[in-house]
This record gives sequence, C-alpha cells and structure tokens, in this order.
Amino acid sequence: MPQSKPRNSTVGNRSRAVRSLTCGQVMCVPNVLNKEASVADALDRITSKNWDHLFIVNSERVPIGRIHAVDLLKIIAKKTVNRDIAWMHAIPARQLITQETITMRENSPLLKAAALMLAHDLNQLAVTNSEGQIVGSVSPSIVARHLPRFIL
Repeated sequence: MPQSKPRNSTVGNRSRAVRSLTCGQVMCVPNVLNKEASVADALDRITSKNWDHLFIVNSERVPIGRIHAVDLLKIIAKKTVNRDIAWMHAIPARQLITQETITMRENSPLLKAAALMLAHDLNQLAVTNSEGQIVGSVSPSIVARHLPRFIL
C-alpha cells in the first residue's frame, strides 16, 4: 500500500515552517548596559534584575561585548582586587568584557541560532537589526519554547 500524501505534506509543511521561524519573531528584550556605565552599575543591574549576563553597547546600541555574572563575581572575589566600593564606581563596565558578542540578524533562522549556541556553548545570542543595533536576544530556553511544536 502506498504511503499517504497527507503525512508527507505535513512533514514538508513542518519542515518549511521550522526553517522559516526567525530570531526576530521569537526574541526577547536584551539585557543591555551602556559602555560608559561603571562596574557598580553592572553589578546593580545584574543583581536587581536577576540577570545572568549583560550586553555592553555603544552609544548607537551596537553590541561591543558581553559580561557574564559569574565572571563579574570572580573579579570581585579575587584577593588582588581592592574590595572597597569606590573602585566599582571608577572602573567602566566595558573593561569587564570577557567575550565578544556573537550576533544574529532579525531575519536569521532560529535553527541557525540554536546550532550556533550549541557549537560555541553559549547561553544567549544578541539579535541585531540591519544597522547592527541590538534589538533582542535569543537563548536555549527560547529555542526550547518554540521548536518542539514543529518536532512533535
């Protein structure tokens, strides 16, 4: 008995749909901080908002790097750092950048973003518009929230 066409067309429809889902359609609001902000500002933002990372942006909102909360805590915990609160207000947060920002465009497929996060062991990617300005972010939790409906 030949296979029925509805199954093949359903699989084809799902396949096309999952490949057409873009980062811009599912992105969330990015965690950003201006490059002129201080370490104290970064620490305050991370702790008050319960964030695990911040994207550091220039005055045009173009991402220049990323600060992860764990890296910030490691710097503060180092015995060589003066734990006086004044140093945190004097040092710009951009000096804490530990990783360059890997970005995806709004029209990039979410599957491509998921593969990039897996390949580079990242927990978020910045989503940028055509001018390179950050407009959102995607994470494994966003991928997990949106892709299973196409698999099941």
